Amino acid sequence: MSALFITATGTDIGKTYVAAGLIAALRRRGRRVVALKPVVSGFDVQNFSASDPAVLLAACGQKPNLDAIAKISPWRFAAPLSPDQAAAQEGRTIDVAAVSGFCTDVIAAAEDVVIIEGIGGLMVPLDAKHTIGDLIGAVDIPLLLVAGTYLGSLSHTLTAIEVAEKRGLKIASLVLNETVDSPVSLAVTQESLGHFWRGPLIALRQESAAPQSYAATNAAAFEKLAEILP
Repeated sequence: MSALFITATGTDIGKTYVAAGLIAALRRRGRRVVALKPVVSGFDVQNFSASDPAVLLAACGQKPNLDAIAKISPWRFAAPLSPDQAAAQEGRTIDVAAVSGFCTDVIAAAEDVVIIEGIGGLMVPLDAKHTIGDLIGAVDIPLLLVAGTYLGSLSHTLTAIEVAEKRGLKIASLVLNETVDSPVSLAVTQESLGHFWRGPLIALRQESAAPQSYAATNAAAFEKLAEILP
């Protein structure tokens, strides 16, 4: 059994795209993949087919519906806010120990690969005391750190790397997901990060707005990313 936790330097960086692309690459290799996104905010029941959990289910070859989404995303909140704030708006709190237990139980029962997608960035709060970083530490699996190429991403990325390393979290790979219309190129961002990050780095290009074209553009990169899992 293998497992990875996909997190990012912030929100809207491309975690779901990376998770779906990795899942597709693993399935092409004959791997059996279970995907989880245990905590979701901004979840619209009326438009569930556009949600991140629905994308993950489709990548796994499953038909997205509310029952299937509930199984991989037990903690769902309507407000598009950080999970602690979204939960508070509904008069709820997130039991981080329960989230961790859910993840570890699924990993223990899995036949092959488990891909867990986080919410927001590495240090987004889950409650008044715990962040996604704490959850990753409790689940105790390697992480993929997804970063962008927008102006300011270098500082955000290096900060996230330092935080992860100080917490003893293992970064399996840095995934550099090209930001649309950024004044900073993918190559320049990769070069700058290379002065500080010596571990694996997978670069993804965005040459088309069409998701299927984007996936085709990065098929080789996702195959390389799939090699990280034993």
